[in-house]
Amino acid sequence: MSKSKIEHYRDLTVWQRTKTFAVGIYRITDVFPECEQYGLTGQIRETALSIQACIAAGHISGSRKVVSRHMDGALEAAAKLDTQLEIALELDYLRPDVHTVLIAELKEIMTMLRGLLKAALALNQN
Repeated sequence: MSKSKIEHYRDLTVWQRTKTFAVGIYRITDVFPECEQYGLTGQIRETALSIQACIAAGHISGSRKVVSRHMDGALEAAAKLDTQLEIALELDYLRPDVHTVLIAELKEIMTMLRGLLKAALALNQN
């Protein structure tokens, strides 16, 4: 059975998942304190968007080396977001149950990103 080629980054499951995740982040952070609008709230939102943007930028380039660099960037952003969500939990901006759900989804996204990175690195070896 042959695998079909992904023609557009919007067709990538990980891109779709990160879009849904980012929308959820926006909704969840909407209730953060107003004093955090340009602080933690803005940083969390920007980082969530960055993950998705890195996936798109990497896929659109067509270069395996660039794909690898952007998947690294997406993973770095995901790790940064994990840290930011931990701070939001400690500040009681996030309920523990919401934090648990967000972190579980973020871990799944990171696993998918590692898979894309591994595939891009393997292709670079050939």
